[in-house]
Amino acid sequence: MSKKVLIVGGVAGGASAAARLRRLDEEAHIVMFERDPYISFANCGLPYYIGGSIQDRSKLLVQTPEAMHKRFNIDVRIQSEVVSIDPVNKKVRVESKEKGSYEESYDALILSPGAKPIRPNLPGIESSKIHMLRNIPDTDKIKTKVSAEGTRSAVVIGGGFIGVEMAENLREAGLEVSLIEAGPQILAPFDTEMSSILAKELDEHGVNFIFSDMVQGFAEVGEQIQVQLASGTVLQSDMVLLAIGVSPDTSFLKDSGLEFGPRGHILVNERMETNLDQVYAVGDAVEVVDFVNGTKTAIPLAGPANKQGRIAADNVSGLGTTYKGSQGTSIIKVFGITGASTGNNEKTLQRLGLPYHVIYIHPSSHATYYPGATPISMKLIFDPKGTVLGAQAVGYSGVDKRIDDIATVIRFRGTVTDLTELELSYAPPYSSAKDPVNMAGFAAENILQGMTTVFVPKDLEGRDKKNTILVDVRSEIEHANGHIEGSINIPVDDLRGRLSELDPSKEIWVYCQVGLRGYTASRILQQKGFRVKNLTGGYKTYQMSQFTPKKKDNQTPNVGISAARKEIAAAVALAGTGTGTSTGIGIATGSATGPTTGTITGSAIGAGSTPANTNVTAFTSNSSAPVSAPAKQELDLTPDSVLDACGLCCPGPLIQVKMSMDPLQDGQVLKVTASDPGFYEDIKAWARMSKHTLLQLTKLPTGMIEAYLRKGVTEESAPVGAQPVQTSNASTMVVFSGDLDKAIASFIIANGAASSGKKVTMFFTFWGLNIIRKDEKVPVNKNFIGKMFGAMMPRGSRKLTLSNMNMMGMGSKMIRSVMKNNNVSSLEELIQMAVDQGVEIVACQMSMDLMGITREELIDGVGIGGVGYYLGQADQSSHNLFI
Repeated sequence: MSKKVLIVGGVAGGASAAARLRRLDEEAHIVMFERDPYISFANCGLPYYIGGSIQDRSKLLVQTPEAMHKRFNIDVRIQSEVVSIDPVNKKVRVESKEKGSYEESYDALILSPGAKPIRPNLPGIESSKIHMLRNIPDTDKIKTKVSAEGTRSAVVIGGGFIGVEMAENLREAGLEVSLIEAGPQILAPFDTEMSSILAKELDEHGVNFIFSDMVQGFAEVGEQIQVQLASGTVLQSDMVLLAIGVSPDTSFLKDSGLEFGPRGHILVNERMETNLDQVYAVGDAVEVVDFVNGTKTAIPLAGPANKQGRIAADNVSGLGTTYKGSQGTSIIKVFGITGASTGNNEKTLQRLGLPYHVIYIHPSSHATYYPGATPISMKLIFDPKGTVLGAQAVGYSGVDKRIDDIATVIRFRGTVTDLTELELSYAPPYSSAKDPVNMAGFAAENILQGMTTVFVPKDLEGRDKKNTILVDVRSEIEHANGHIEGSINIPVDDLRGRLSELDPSKEIWVYCQVGLRGYTASRILQQKGFRVKNLTGGYKTYQMSQFTPKKKDNQTPNVGISAARKEIAAAVALAGTGTGTSTGIGIATGSATGPTTGTITGSAIGAGSTPANTNVTAFTSNSSAPVSAPAKQELDLTPDSVLDACGLCCPGPLIQVKMSMDPLQDGQVLKVTASDPGFYEDIKAWARMSKHTLLQLTKLPTGMIEAYLRKGVTEESAPVGAQPVQTSNASTMVVFSGDLDKAIASFIIANGAASSGKKVTMFFTFWGLNIIRKDEKVPVNKNFIGKMFGAMMPRGSRKLTLSNMNMMGMGSKMIRSVMKNNNVSSLEELIQMAVDQGVEIVACQMSMDLMGITREELIDGVGIGGVGYYLGQADQSSHNLFI
């Protein structure tokens, strides 16, 4: 007599169990219940369909009920929800859309109900503008909302894998995105300093972070929704994506007699058996053993769910297969970089009180002499006996195979010595003769053998400065460009001749850039009788630990716009005519050329623009926002000349481009690679002004910028959708002065022009940069000149002085008082008003470099550009002001 097996739930665990069971037993009667219309879909691919990386929705459907029945002869019943089980009589109750309510008997039962998104009981939680992502119907709703006209912003709540993937893909879809995380970091499987690299990538792509703050409620405001935080912050957006975690979807089993863990997970043994006879459970709803430390845990990942489904089927068929636990190996893509982890992190080991060591290394993905090598940051955790406990890695390429290698060693209870002995495939395009995995083993083995003692960045907080000396063993240039506060500089190559400068009674703490020179220095000092520690991973690891995201608030503006109506109204007339005078302000007229040419590709965020994804897009010359355009399938990008402008700062790349273009014939193509961040905007403006065709522009995952330019403009090369420039609808101004009165005047005019519908660009250079500096001191590393300028210049708009009659600061206070008494907005309110109206505020990259000002010191919403970008904007303007 055939065995009747019921499977509750499809997707990973249930579908795997069904397919395996049929292969083991051709005669079994297998029934699969799925409450949704889809039994097996790529749930890990849902965010990428929403973001546009996956174009074809049908590719998300791994298996259909019809195909499952035809291939495996399985009775698939969709839109049929199992609402209870009766283990005594071996029956389940089903609520079916087609058949209504009925009972079904079983010989064996496999439960794969999965986990559901947590939905907290907060005010406003029932709003239709709040979305969660679990299945295909959820995906369709989110995709429709994202694609709808008028959807421009989203708030993602939760910094786990789903939250981060959705933040990335919503940004790729062109939305302004804020991510709220109640804890101090994103992606809990990573330790803080490793997750900071991934957070930095999100930050650089325009995602706004709010850490250590909790949502208190929601409120609909017209067509938008407000998110109210415990700190008092209020964010307003067109939609909310809730991704604060999942809980086992087991409420229908509460009266079944099953045993549950403390968080509601089904308890199973190593054969995936529950406490009930012939009842098995798999997937996100079960509690498993942590393979590394042996404690009970829950790891909702697709890989373990698939394996558990197979093992449950084996045991239904009497094979006795066992599941030995999960180690949580996981990986994530965040724009251009990859993060992966396996085993336990430091937080877990500290919570359990288990002893461990840690090392960091920063090797290249393959041999550095072969083109395209990129850095990988790796962290290895191991116990005092050398057993590998966990690993994390972040980089542009090669991350996955390194973590997979270490995950395999962990699965076999391997040691750091095993890592050193792994014989891994090598050729220059793929790896190095000493693979990064080997190198991690070497670094760990040095600690266990007593060859070196290491410290980590957090140890610096408790360093006894009286009894230790912190020594930077890098070169003088490296030290001048940034170092750990309180360190002295003795380059490693000079160390043997300068030992007399070190007090042998004190412990020496050394560091270099990535740890290797520090290790060499520690060996020298140790053999000379010094007590010494080396910063594992070097200054690069220290920088990782210091990351703080830039704030890009999309909070509800709190600027009293009505309070500034008088000065704005007066300025509208001036901006509308393009004429007029003002003390200290020169006015120059300009003319515009034809439409921007070329097709722009790549993933980039320009100042004040919406990010474009990697699909081909075109830009009109009077807007920085992309317009849809079909790709030119036969676009010839074979270059006639190649220019490497990497390492040059503005205006160096543009000068080199011009020199390379001059000898070319009309129609020939130049390929340019540059590393200057401002080049992305500069080259677009330069091509427009110089009457050349920008064929393609790409930001590479490595951070390099690649451009293809054709000499001259041809009709067929003009971008689809390009429109003639409206010269009367743009205004630019150079703000050179840092005087309070001139700053006020410039923002009054800018707001007036913006109010009249003009596209306004303000280009801040030299002393004008002080206007857009943050008021508070920002902890950044600077060289001596940068520190000197920072000390002498006013920090932010509140410390600016008048150009005349300043009277040791009394003049500034008087003018601010007069403005307040006359209901005139303050400079700070005018700046915020300009940002809210879409005025493009750009800081000159060259001036920032010369004056030692970093991006982190500037107020939120400021873009970075070069001379080329300014000239391009000025070329499109009806008038240009110099202040």
